[in-house]
Amino acid sequence: MTIKLPDVIAIYFAADKSDNAQAISECFTPDAIVIDEGNTYTGRDAIRQWMANASTQYSYSVEPFALSEADGRTVVTSHLVGNFPGSPVDLRYLFLLDGDRIAALEIVP
Repeated sequence: MTIKLPDVIAIYFAADKSDNAQAISECFTPDAIVIDEGNTYTGRDAIRQWMANASTQYSYSVEPFALSEADGRTVVTSHLVGNFPGSPVDLRYLFLLDGDRIAALEIVP
């Protein structure tokens, strides 16, 4: 199923697919926050490092398949398959957008 993602979210997933941590970090506002697996990453440098670590620790693919809105956030549900514990899994990516950048992202089951 193909869904139409907001531009910056589409760029985020394309950069993730190509393991480009720098491009991912540039999708965010300078003081953005990411919450993933109980950890919080604040600012582009921390977000870039988070993605760089994730892409070296695990091999995975992510395929967004549903899009909705909840509490002012854009919710993208994606199917992840890889060599990480619990694979495969569907995760919800809760994006808070600020103009053409991501101000916050929380990734939850």
